[in-house]
Amino acid sequence: MSTHRHEEHEHRHDHAHGGHEGHDHASGGHHHHHAPQEGQGRTFALAVGLNVLIVVVQAVYGFLAHSTALLADAGHNLSDVLGLLLAWGALWLGARRPNARYTFGLGSSSILASLANAALLLLACGAIVLESVQRLINPAPVAGLDVFIVATIGMVVNGFSAWLFMRGSKEDLNVRGAFMHMAADAAISAAVAVSGLIILFTGASWLDPLMSLVVVSVIVYGTWGLGRDAMRLAMAAVPPGVDMTRITSYLTALPGVRDVHDLHVWALSTTENAITVHLVMPQGHPGDEFVQGVVGTLRREYAMHHATVQVEFGEACQACVLNERGHGH
Repeated sequence: MSTHRHEEHEHRHDHAHGGHEGHDHASGGHHHHHAPQEGQGRTFALAVGLNVLIVVVQAVYGFLAHSTALLADAGHNLSDVLGLLLAWGALWLGARRPNARYTFGLGSSSILASLANAALLLLACGAIVLESVQRLINPAPVAGLDVFIVATIGMVVNGFSAWLFMRGSKEDLNVRGAFMHMAADAAISAAVAVSGLIILFTGASWLDPLMSLVVVSVIVYGTWGLGRDAMRLAMAAVPPGVDMTRITSYLTALPGVRDVHDLHVWALSTTENAITVHLVMPQGHPGDEFVQGVVGTLRREYAMHHATVQVEFGEACQACVLNERGHGH
């Protein structure tokens, strides 16, 4: 997960704690940036508007052309509109400043939205599979030309929407979810359009549901990965793309550091990571400038947007509470 370009605001706190049992702790290097990618709100607004229009057109023509494929595609698009609204809301919540109750802000709502999006997409796929199987068993005559025209329009609109989200899909899991939704819709609409064209010339109405099943299998494969990544972030796992070995090596090699422990890395949102670590430095606290240098390096080179570094002399055992419970960290 890489640092993304956007407006950022920073604030750093440096304070010394008088530790017990002869310890001297320094906690510092809090670094935040919460602003979403520039223009992302407009992207969501445009994509939602276009997809609402497609849902209405596909539903109306689905009834007129007696096409269950178009109706299924309309239902799938409707689930994506709901998914986009979820993702858009999470983006807005994530941009809000931390407060007394949510001291990290509300960025983790983007993780919840990613989970919800994956669930919605899988649910929509289930509905399409059910519809496709029923149509394979009981094929019905379809107005192939109408299906081709409407599905092609849907493919173009969804493809355009996916392109809008492509820019932020690598940095933000939430935006990646929206991109997956739009790309999946474009693929489904393309399959429906092709089958409509073939049905128009051959009358092979069974081809439409068969192609739908193939497309759904591709969507499920991609969505499974999205849901897995979102679930891992929700469980405070190390975010994808973060190399713990590199971070540990960097911290261990710092001058004056004898040991590194209580190292924890987790995701604050689908774009921001946090790290806490204890550095054992027997020679004493190296000064605020040293701590801020470590924090800056963690942010720039290791994608740690919020870092808390604690320095201690190492005169007493500071076993991690999680290890005492029997859980590794």
